[in-house]
Amino acid sequence: MMALLLAMLFFVSFSVSAYAGEYDPNYPDLLSEGHLNASSAILIEAETGEVIFSKNPDVRVHPASTTKIMTVWLALNSGNPDQIVTVSENAVNVAEDESTAKLAAGEEVRLIDLMYAAMLLSGNDAATAIAEGVGGSVENFAYYMTQAAQALGCRNTNFVNANGLTDDNHYSTARDLATITRVAMQNPTFRQIVGSTSYVMPKDNIYRSREIVSGVRFILPAEKESGVYYEYSTGVKTGTTSAAGRCFVGSATKDGVSLISVVMGCSTDKARYTDTIKLMDYGFAQYKSTSIAEIYAENPRVIDIQGFALDDPDVGRLQLELRKVDPAVKDLIVTSQDQIEYWVQNFNSITVSEFTRPFRAPVEAGEVMGTLTYYPEDGGSAVVYEMLAGRSIAAREQLFPTIDQIIEAAENDKNPFPRVTFELVFLHVILPAVGIWMLVKIIKFLKRHIRRRRRVKTIKPTGRQYR
Repeated sequence: MMALLLAMLFFVSFSVSAYAGEYDPNYPDLLSEGHLNASSAILIEAETGEVIFSKNPDVRVHPASTTKIMTVWLALNSGNPDQIVTVSENAVNVAEDESTAKLAAGEEVRLIDLMYAAMLLSGNDAATAIAEGVGGSVENFAYYMTQAAQALGCRNTNFVNANGLTDDNHYSTARDLATITRVAMQNPTFRQIVGSTSYVMPKDNIYRSREIVSGVRFILPAEKESGVYYEYSTGVKTGTTSAAGRCFVGSATKDGVSLISVVMGCSTDKARYTDTIKLMDYGFAQYKSTSIAEIYAENPRVIDIQGFALDDPDVGRLQLELRKVDPAVKDLIVTSQDQIEYWVQNFNSITVSEFTRPFRAPVEAGEVMGTLTYYPEDGGSAVVYEMLAGRSIAAREQLFPTIDQIIEAAENDKNPFPRVTFELVFLHVILPAVGIWMLVKIIKFLKRHIRRRRRVKTIKPTGRQYR
């Protein structure tokens, strides 16, 4: 028996180990660190910044061209997109193995066009032109980049250039890059740039207009067959140097859930995308987008109505529906599936209900019975819903009004004096007068009877002798 148990235990352990050692896309929620080619990685929820998955996220690495995320975001916040930048000789002085937008010295280019060139083509010349045009010099702009990173809480990041060329003092981490990207993606112009598959550079003083195509295969539908395109992708930026390896900062949105991933030090171009897809699938398996109304619908509130008609099919039980008072107020919640299930079972712990109407028939469908208020845990604005009657409930027929109905009718009577009617005169005038008249007659009759008895002569006794 013991041998059989040991054999079964060995078989189960072997099966689990074998299963855990190989990634199965049908079970993305079973992702482990060993399934990633990247030396360091992180996945965060974009709305809150909560870390969903990580692998060596705080190890300092060379960021390569993912540096340009900070370059473009800082330029958007510091410069004017329509500013004309004259490309310098220093900017176009790039090595043969560097990525370039093929700018020309003396070329006059709008800042916004340089941003597209830096992100879609990963042009080192465009990044340097941005730094010089906004910061005055690469050194000054790199200093501002580092200061901005520090302000965002990135303690393991330091920049010495705007394009990401390898330098011992130019470093970051997967966690810091995710933090920077999360903030950058809150800028609509930045999102538009990194989510573009192509862009038309307008005519300038040297070149005619020309179309540029993104080098981020993650967002290109044409790469679907190669297995690196992701249908929910929204950007962001690749990076490649011999020191950094193949890197990629990606973003994706599905069903209201937005994720940001970072993979650093991958061995191949495809590996950085497949790692990213694994991370995204893991995140979407873990996190869901919902709302208070959807959570409420899983376990709606039911109240008991009094005085319902005897033929009511649900014997007075009334289910309440929700309607948001202000449709513009945001009530989407992005959280884990486990947390959603907890909220369904403990709905009263995250909301406050207040009823404004008595639980008494009749009730009309859609009638407001009260309010329900949700107070976000992050301190955001409260969301107020009206609780509506889900159906109509008729009142029970009664021979006489109840005390509560009589009191309610009296309180709602606008005329403080009753109307003069025959019934009112009969009850309050004639009947009391007749009663008083009869009482007087009875009293007089009794008085006469008493006086008559007093006047009767007393008959003296006879047949007796007195001494």
